[in-house]
Amino acid sequence: MGYGAVVVNAARLTVLGSLNMDISVTVSSLPVPGETVLGGAAAFAPGGKGANQAVAAARLGAEAGLSVRMVGCVGDDDFGRTLRDTLRAEGIDDGAVRTVAGVPTGIAMITVDQAGENTITVAPGANREVGTAEVNAASEGSAEVLVISAEVPVPAIRAALDPGLVAGLPTVIRVLNLAPAPPEAAELIAAHPHWLVVNESEAAAVLGRPVAGLADAVRAAADLVAAGARNAVVTAGAAGAAYYGPRDTGDTGNTGDTGDAEPSGDAARKRGGERYTELTVPGFKVRAVDSVGAGDTFVGALAVALAAGVRPSDAVTAAAAAGATAATRQGTQSGMPRPADILAATAHQWPVPPAE
Repeated sequence: MGYGAVVVNAARLTVLGSLNMDISVTVSSLPVPGETVLGGAAAFAPGGKGANQAVAAARLGAEAGLSVRMVGCVGDDDFGRTLRDTLRAEGIDDGAVRTVAGVPTGIAMITVDQAGENTITVAPGANREVGTAEVNAASEGSAEVLVISAEVPVPAIRAALDPGLVAGLPTVIRVLNLAPAPPEAAELIAAHPHWLVVNESEAAAVLGRPVAGLADAVRAAADLVAAGARNAVVTAGAAGAAYYGPRDTGDTGNTGDTGDAEPSGDAARKRGGERYTELTVPGFKVRAVDSVGAGDTFVGALAVALAAGVRPSDAVTAAAAAGATAATRQGTQSGMPRPADILAATAHQWPVPPAE
């Protein structure tokens, strides 16, 4: 089946997550512990994993009529007002973003080297206030996909994974991005999110072993499915991404066969012998200049593709193309691509090339 003309049909996508002001500095090389390096001028830009994912989704879903809503908290300060203004400028509904008096807006301090690699330190600020009010807000409306990111308190994440959260909408697809992976990650995965997305270091933290490269990534994805996720994606930076999930089930909210791989190892046995598919998507060959927003672009793109009914294997490939494109552009939210940008950078037609 071809998806070149996918129409989202005014679907809704909700993101429950963080909003930060990013403070970025470019350096010749990332500092090692105890080292001081001099960089360029500090740049201030809207960020936060949740807000980033919402912006990525809004840009990639706009042409198909996707409605995106952000749920989270900011402080009653200039940073908070700027973040809300930015969401509205992207066409994102910020009505469920709560302004918390007496608490600063979250800040992320980002250092980027000349190869586009980065280190990030986050001061959560108002993001720590995300709780019952935000979980309730995330349950309102008629979202087809709910994206949950981990820069908010674990109790809120746990509550948002409750299958009874959205009354009357049992098929809502929950996409959990454990970035960073909290100590309670295993418990959250055991709550059976429809989709789990982590990178190599996050997968390693959850599984308690090194994960490096696509071969490790696909094994890690299988183990994350065994741990409770219905579908798992492990991203491997420029190397690409790995997917593992069930075939011909309703778990994803999608239909269609996702490949020909047979189940193997403990993952298949622990899920009652279901047939599984595994997929590795080699990295798209691009010239990376800033990888800070690539992971969040991947998650936002995956969510849009799932909302459009794109089958899992194609959704992961589309998300990888979007993430690779983001790495070719400076800035986090400012570098997040639209469909034409993905085509220009990777030759991949968003979300999936039409059938020939």
